[in-house]
Amino acid sequence: MIRKTTLIIVALLVSLALSARNYPKREMRAVWIATVANIDWPSKPGLSVNMQKEEMIELLDLTREYHLNTVIFQVRPATDAFFPSDMEPWSQWLTGEQGKAPDPFYDPLQFAIDECRKRGLELHLWLNPYRAVVDTAKASIAENHPINQHPEWFVTYGKARYFNPGLPETRNHVAAVVADLLRRYDVDALHFDDYFYPYRIAGQEFPDQDAFEKYPRGFSPDQKEDWRRDNVDLIIKQLHDTIKAVRPTVAFGISPFGVWRNQSDDPRGSATKAGQTNYDDLYANILRWQQEGWIDYVTPQLYWHIGKEVADYAILADWWSKNALGCRLYIGQAFYRINRKAKDRQWRSSRQIIKQIQLNRTIPNIDGSMFFSAKSLRSNPLKLKDKLLRGPFRYEALPPVNQRVQQITSGVPQNTQMEVKDNTIHLSWNPGRNNRAFVIYKFKKGKPANTENPENIFLITGEHECTIKISRETNPDKYYFVILALSPTNMESVPQFF
Repeated sequence: MIRKTTLIIVALLVSLALSARNYPKREMRAVWIATVANIDWPSKPGLSVNMQKEEMIELLDLTREYHLNTVIFQVRPATDAFFPSDMEPWSQWLTGEQGKAPDPFYDPLQFAIDECRKRGLELHLWLNPYRAVVDTAKASIAENHPINQHPEWFVTYGKARYFNPGLPETRNHVAAVVADLLRRYDVDALHFDDYFYPYRIAGQEFPDQDAFEKYPRGFSPDQKEDWRRDNVDLIIKQLHDTIKAVRPTVAFGISPFGVWRNQSDDPRGSATKAGQTNYDDLYANILRWQQEGWIDYVTPQLYWHIGKEVADYAILADWWSKNALGCRLYIGQAFYRINRKAKDRQWRSSRQIIKQIQLNRTIPNIDGSMFFSAKSLRSNPLKLKDKLLRGPFRYEALPPVNQRVQQITSGVPQNTQMEVKDNTIHLSWNPGRNNRAFVIYKFKKGKPANTENPENIFLITGEHECTIKISRETNPDKYYFVILALSPTNMESVPQFF
């Protein structure tokens, strides 16, 4: 009966969303670019620098074509680096050999930042806190990898190697990497996914007993699981403090597994039957981080369909909404599941994603989506792009303002110029103070410049000029253009007219 009622409510809410044509002006629309095992980029290790750049440009162009506004770029998948670092080696998934720099030399992270800025895209740095070696049998491990410099910091669990979360050296090293990144690179957020303590392996205990005995911090032998949660709390708090000290305008986001706890284990939990959970298995007490203000946004990975018996997307989206605790809430959604041969029939159409986005817009506190992963932008599974652009992503949207970070106001663009020549309109301007991106709006002459309606967004760019072909939709005799600037924290300036 409960499940039937849930589906009826979902159908009603989706119907209301469709009838209201709910197009928000502010909405997180992000895509993960995974580098571990070459999931998204580069397509394989050892590509030429030019090919790497071409592939990144293709993904960023597709990001804009899908009307997304944010990229989450994995730059430290396994205690390695997609940027020059004195603390960790170059990634094997970049050049094919860990520790080997690209030749000719370039900085992939800076390249991604520059290309995102040209397109007016936000960039979040995606790091993994504890994973050091994904597969000990296959890994390329450089001499200067921390695992060779400080083997006492690491443990083996299954086929992988991890920093020991119980050691203060682990927390200090990860915080130092983060501080170094934030001092050198102009980025918008720091992002961790769901890999804290690793997912449990049946019959194997995580080997942290020595660390527990050395650093018990007042926890008794029967409180080892609480001690593990405290280990993760400590690194999250230290990273929060590091970010706020080095670059307080940068957001700190976590994308956890989709279930905090099952209701059967905790009355505060969700009406789910997940086999593993954040709190009980990954030792990640997400709700505490939100409540304490240690993180600025949370993106639970709800990679299930609406109505799934053990983990219903609709039930979980509602649960996270009720447990946002003042934190920006975005939902992690599964582009990758869309497949004509999917086991669950709900994923045999891209319509499932459309329904989820429409549902999100009816639930309080949900401020957008993050999609896994970027290679789906290339494959466009079951005409996903067409359905998004005809439906919920018909219009562009600006990223939300995150009030948990220190805000930067935006000055107005300067010297706006408009030239009509050779069947084109050329718009140009000079950046003002604290301008990261620019939003150009188009209005019918005689109508007021309503910049709150996303239907009026014509272009989002990081460039200082654009050329528009004159058509029935851009005729300067019928339309006029206005520009506003976005600050690094997404605050809009006052408008300037062309």
